[in-house]
Amino acid sequence: MKSRTSRTHVMRRLILLLSGLTAVAIAAAILFLPELFYASYGIEVAGDTALKNELKAPAGLLLAGGALMLLGTFRAEWTTQALVVAAAIYLSYGLSRFASFALDGMPGGGFLEAALVEIVIGVVALLALIPESRGQKPAEFNASVKRISARDEWAGADAEASAAA
Repeated sequence: MKSRTSRTHVMRRLILLLSGLTAVAIAAAILFLPELFYASYGIEVAGDTALKNELKAPAGLLLAGGALMLLGTFRAEWTTQALVVAAAIYLSYGLSRFASFALDGMPGGGFLEAALVEIVIGVVALLALIPESRGQKPAEFNASVKRISARDEWAGADAEASAAA
């Protein structure tokens, strides 16, 4: 059982590392190189200060979410919460893009690919939570999340003790 728990813990951290690095990289590109980032989608933002401001606001949230995902990678007690944030951020971006496709039409560029990648990352993060919550009612799930966080904290402390030895 310990090997399964250990593998699950490693997979969760890998998911958070990749999703966190992706979120931080995209947010940094939007915040510091918006012309270059949006040009890759065929969007011209140079010279439009209001548009840049509007695009950078959600990039700050994406940066904070990515930082939390990375925190969950390195701090076991934050792993579960970080997976919830990863699922929420990536699924909301991907599903919002699909809603836009349905309401506004299909844009050119890599928007469909971006939506698919976002949905995949969000679903993977969500699936990483399922083994711990399968068949539970909401109140049981909340209790389970607390137990998982405590266990993950213990696993992190155990790993730190092993590394120190």
